Amino acid sequence: MQLKPGCQAEYKSRHDNLWPQLATLLGEAGISDYSIFLDEQTLALFAVLKLAEPNSLADLPKHPIMRSWCAYMADIIETNPDHSPKVVDLKQLFHFA
Repeated sequence: MQLKPGCQAEYKSRHDNLWPQLATLLGEAGISDYSIFLDEQTLALFAVLKLAEPNSLADLPKHPIMRSWCAYMADIIETNPDHSPKVVDLKQLFHFA
């Protein structure tokens, strides 16, 4: 994901005050231990999360709460026309467990 310039504090504030209904939805979808990191030079956002099996991650973009959150965030991150965040899938090159 890509943060817009000058929006670091607002992005952090919105996530520090995550909507309780969104937190519940994420947990119900199978998401836990969710972190978002910022590259301060490029303003790239990188999310890492644990995902249970089975999960309903693919259904999240259709849920009204998630759609509202995406619209709420659209002014501070780069988005698609439907307000979903523009994302780039990254290729894993190394893993150590």
